[in-house]
Amino acid sequence: MSETDQFIWDSKLIGFGQRIRNGRKSWIIQYRVGHQQRRMKIGDGEKLTRAQAREAARKILAKVELDQDPVGDKKQKRKDDKFTLRAVIADYLDVKRTQVRATTFNQVSRYLNEAWKPLHGTPINAITRRDVAHELGKITKRNGATTADRARTVLSGLYSWAIGQGFAETNPIIGTNRPAQPKARERVLSDHELAAIWRASGDDAYGKVLRLLILLANRREEIGGLKESEIDTENRVLRLPPERTKSGKAHVVPLSDLAWAILSEQPRLEGREHVFAHDRGKGGFTGWSHGKADLDQRLGEAVKGWRLHDLRRTAATRMADLGVMPHVIEAVLGHHSGHKAGTAGIYNRSGYPNEVRNALMLWSDHVRALVEGGERKVLPLPVHSVHDRM
Repeated sequence: MSETDQFIWDSKLIGFGQRIRNGRKSWIIQYRVGHQQRRMKIGDGEKLTRAQAREAARKILAKVELDQDPVGDKKQKRKDDKFTLRAVIADYLDVKRTQVRATTFNQVSRYLNEAWKPLHGTPINAITRRDVAHELGKITKRNGATTADRARTVLSGLYSWAIGQGFAETNPIIGTNRPAQPKARERVLSDHELAAIWRASGDDAYGKVLRLLILLANRREEIGGLKESEIDTENRVLRLPPERTKSGKAHVVPLSDLAWAILSEQPRLEGREHVFAHDRGKGGFTGWSHGKADLDQRLGEAVKGWRLHDLRRTAATRMADLGVMPHVIEAVLGHHSGHKAGTAGIYNRSGYPNEVRNALMLWSDHVRALVEGGERKVLPLPVHSVHDRM
């Protein structure tokens, strides 16, 4: 206590008084919690009358009588305010950066830093279920149910981590309604539609990417972001590293003559590492929306209501129709679920390279025959019954 502090205690309310420090007056209360003495400033002695300050002191001391600790609560609040959602997000992303592939990290970062920005300044322990539900409603209206659902999942993941770190006590996402999801797409293009899309695709970068998506059944980011270093010219395969696949596993994609011809015709830009790099930009192909809109205009009524991902589903379905076994189709798609889930995936490490190559050669020949209107040169695989395989 400073030598200049003077205390004048109120005769009517125990624990209430006035402190004079260096000539400045303030109203205070003093009480004990266990063996600890607490002292708390109520207000400025020049701005509050004694009656006003005494009434405020009565309310605070009433809380003390109910075993509350106003001073301790205030200190805890200041401590909690350091752990805002923004601060915890920064810590979480520092950890997450080393645990997931780059594309996943970028998605998590985007959802946390953009979708949940209105809550960034709020202490993580002060965010309630109502706050989360309110923001989810706004995200759904603004960006759709799918985006809202993903934002919800990402925030829940952060809270699970924060609880383990001691930054949060509960997860306010638990109990919120999951945004209604649109029905899973089942669109499979007919042979006529697939041929129409191929013929209308053109010879620009978008057209070449599109045709490779048809032939290889890859995800659009895998082909649009294809790098020169990922093309194995000697073995005629694409070697996609783990950080470029959704499964987080390396994926080898054999190239048919038709796919190889498309890649060989693509002009290479000096100093660009991506095959389909824009001549004025960095990274891979970016003109998805514009390219799709132009293609749909050329297609007219021939093909309606389709998306790029439908090409992948169509390839998988038609390969099955041609006799390709389900586990080989899974390998073509780069899936590590289905037959590779659980124990099977732990012990069976084969990627079925020969079967995958044969399947993609068969599929490529099927597409060529559709486009040219001729006969297939590669015969469909025989469909074996269960008894044939025993």
